[in-house]
Amino acid sequence: MNTSLEYVYSLFEKGHKICTDSRFLNKSDIFFALKGETFDGNTFVMQAVENGAEIAIADDPKLIGKERTIVVPCVLEFLQTLAKKHRGKLNIPVIGLTGSNGKTTTKELINKVLANKYKTFATQGNLNNHIGVPLSILSIKKETEIAIIEMGANHLGEVELLCSISQPTHGLITNIGKAHLEGFGSFNGVVKAKSELYRHLAENDGTVFINTNNPLLVDLSTRFNIPHVVKYNPELFMLESVSKTNTYLSLTFEIQGEKIELNSQLVGEYNAENILAAMSVGTHFGVSPKQAIDAIASYKPNNSRSQIVKTANNTVILDAYNANPSSMEQALTNFANLTTNLPKIAILGDMLELGNYSNEEHRKIAQLAKSLVGTVVFIGKHFEAEAYESLWFATQTECANYLTKSSLKGYSILLKGSRGIHLDKLMPFL
Repeated sequence: MNTSLEYVYSLFEKGHKICTDSRFLNKSDIFFALKGETFDGNTFVMQAVENGAEIAIADDPKLIGKERTIVVPCVLEFLQTLAKKHRGKLNIPVIGLTGSNGKTTTKELINKVLANKYKTFATQGNLNNHIGVPLSILSIKKETEIAIIEMGANHLGEVELLCSISQPTHGLITNIGKAHLEGFGSFNGVVKAKSELYRHLAENDGTVFINTNNPLLVDLSTRFNIPHVVKYNPELFMLESVSKTNTYLSLTFEIQGEKIELNSQLVGEYNAENILAAMSVGTHFGVSPKQAIDAIASYKPNNSRSQIVKTANNTVILDAYNANPSSMEQALTNFANLTTNLPKIAILGDMLELGNYSNEEHRKIAQLAKSLVGTVVFIGKHFEAEAYESLWFATQTECANYLTKSSLKGYSILLKGSRGIHLDKLMPFL
C-alpha cells in the first residue's frame, strides 16, 4: 500500500485532480471508487478508465490486474491516508471547527476575516465528514497560508478521526447542544464527542479559542489542560448592545475608545457568539478589529441558513438547512423577539436523528412554539402528536398542496426544520 500511496501522491503533486463521482470525471483525474448506502464506486471503475481517468483506486478484488487500476484493501481509508500525507506537507496553521450549532456560519465568518491578511482555504459546502474532510485537506494548495476545516459528527470517535486526518493546530467549539442524540446516545455523549477536538489540541501543543461565557466549554478546556487558550467574550470587545429592532443582527462595539456599529446580514441574536468567535480568531492572527468588523458586515448567508427572503407575498426567514432542539429553541426565541408589523407564522419541520429523545424534544419545541409565536404549522411524523389546535402535514409536499389552495400573504414566516424534511421546497408557495 505504501508503494501505491507514494505513486498516487506523486500524480496528485503533478496536478492530477481527485474525483469521487464518475459523472463529473475529467480526463487525467484520479478516480476513487467509494462506496455509499445506495452505490458502489467499483462498478464505475472501468467506465472511469475508459473516460480518461489517469488511475482508478478500487477495493473490489475482481478488478485486480485491470488497466490503470490500483486495488487497495479499502478505498476510503486510502483516501484518508492520502489526505494525511498531504497534510504532513503543509506547514501552516489549520483551524479545526466543530460544535452542535453555528459551525458553517462561524467557519464562513472566520474565513472572511482572515482573508483580509492571508491566503485562506475553508471547507466548501458541507464537506465536513469522514469523506469530506480528507477531500478538503487535499484541496489545500501550496500557496495557502491558513486553513479552516469544519468537522461534523454524529457518532463518538468521528471528531477524533477527523483530527487525525486534518491535524488542527488551533481549534474552536462553537457550542454543545442536543444534536444527533440518536448517534451519540445522550447529551453526555455529545459532550464527549465534541471534546475530542480539545483532547487532540491538548496532546499536540495546540491552541483553543473559547467563549468564556460558556461554562461547559470552559470546564472542558480546564479538564483537558490545553496548553494555549485564547479567551473571548462580549466584554473583551466591549460589546455594548444587540439590536432587536431590525430583522438583521446589529452589534455595537467599542474599539480603542471608538464606538463602531456592525450591521450584519445575519438573522438571530445567537449569531453574536459566531461573530465574536470570528473576531477572536482574526485578532489572534493579526487582523485589526475594524477590518474584522467590515469583513463580517459583508458576509451574506446562503444555502438556507438564516436567510431573509422577501417574496412577493411574505418575508421569510429561511433556516431549513438543519435543526436540533438547541437551534430550534434559538430560532423560535429570536423570531418571537423580532419587531415587525406583520403577523407571524412559524412553519416547523421534524428534527431528525434524536432517537429515544425524539418524542420528548418535539413536545418541548411544540409547546415553546405555541407559547412564543402563536400560529404554528407542523410538518413531519414526529410533530404529529403535538399538533393539536395547529395545522399539521405529514410531508412538505402535502403542505405545498395546501398552500397552493390557501396562499399566505402579508406574513413574517419562520421556516425551520431538518434538511431531510425539505422545507426549502416550500419557498415557491410563500
